[in-house]
Amino acid sequence: MSTCRSYGERCGARRIALLFDLGDTLMIEESEVKDAEGTTLRADLLPGAAEALRWFKEQGYALALVADARPDTPVNVLRQHGLYEHFDYLAISEIIGAEKPEPLIFQTALKALRIPEDDYGRVAMVGNNLERDIVGANRLGLISIFFHWNDRRRSQPLTAEEEPRYTVSSIRELVSLVASFNNSKTCEALEPWESS
Repeated sequence: MSTCRSYGERCGARRIALLFDLGDTLMIEESEVKDAEGTTLRADLLPGAAEALRWFKEQGYALALVADARPDTPVNVLRQHGLYEHFDYLAISEIIGAEKPEPLIFQTALKALRIPEDDYGRVAMVGNNLERDIVGANRLGLISIFFHWNDRRRSQPLTAEEEPRYTVSSIRELVSLVASFNNSKTCEALEPWESS
């Protein structure tokens, strides 16, 4: 099967891709410095986020960003932290013409990663918004991971569609969860991480 050749050892029962939201999932929204048009010029990342993304990439995961954002915001933040090249695709709402939870923004990323619909269940979406990230992931059959590290957004599901498959509250927990999907060992080089 051509997909297996594309993803090599990631085929079989292994998870093959991770999709991430940006704000308050990788980037600390409160730290954003924006221009007059609302584009983020720079921002801090959550502690351990850069190391985790590098580790995921080293483990062979395809990485994509699925973000409701101004076109240059993700590029600026990822380049600031030397992470732009780690992402295989950026699905940005203002470029795609669809916002989460609309299927189009997720499907655009999945298509760019050459992931067929039959493999959607082997892809995880990590985000901090139940109404957008989790609903969108659940509607497509993705593995939904609610990243709840602060209280800026509602954390209690109001509908079945908002119910995440997993909830994590730190980058450390996220890495451990993803590692458990494939019985991988977490990289000792990621220590020390903040546990909150």
